[in-house]
Amino acid sequence: MLSSKTITYAQLAKVIDHSLLKPELTEQEVIDGCKLAVKYNTATVCVKPCHVTLTADVLKDTDVKVSTVIGFPHGSNLTVIKVAEAQAAMDEGAVELDMVLNIGQLRSGKADFVQADIKAVCDAAHARGVKVKVIFENAYLTDEQKILACKLCEAAGADWVKTSTGFAPSGATLEDLKLMRANVSDKVQVKAAGGVRALDAILAVIDAGCTRCGATATAAILDEFEKRQKEGTAGAGDAKLGGGY
Repeated sequence: MLSSKTITYAQLAKVIDHSLLKPELTEQEVIDGCKLAVKYNTATVCVKPCHVTLTADVLKDTDVKVSTVIGFPHGSNLTVIKVAEAQAAMDEGAVELDMVLNIGQLRSGKADFVQADIKAVCDAAHARGVKVKVIFENAYLTDEQKILACKLCEAAGADWVKTSTGFAPSGATLEDLKLMRANVSDKVQVKAAGGVRALDAILAVIDAGCTRCGATATAAILDEFEKRQKEGTAGAGDAKLGGGY
């Protein structure tokens, strides 16, 4: 298990999914973001479905993977559309999918529907060796609904449970991350997203049990870690998590 006290620069870089999900991003901004992710050797670059082909081309022959979002950002697409979107993304080179569960159906108590929706995407992805992160959008959920979502995701075969899209009123909180970690088995990983913009924040979410974190402030986070390593002060400080990406 990763710890802020022992994590290396290389390990920290591979916790980060460098996020390029803002609606206004141009193709050149996506290319520049991919090049930044390659420079820092992050785990993935997470892009909108329309940019998967472009991203796969830029990241070709690097150690940075392509991830994309499914049913983003509201999770309300028909299941058949989510599966079709997943298949198209995989055809174009995505090897990790961050899907949004159906938030309204979860809040309506439609547990069977939500599980089946997640399972359909997981089954399609796993058949092709692709992993799935399921986004809850915790800003809209009670603790009981978050716990239920954890159980449904594990039963459906999700590889990660994830806090947020980054576009709701609030993003990741340490309380939510600890709750999610406590309500899935070791087979399921936890991803923080939304508001993790500084080194101390990402170290705190790692200590809460996260193995992956969405971030736009990748360069600032890793540059600060390198600076603290040189100073011998690389441990976690006071964490402040904000709202969106």
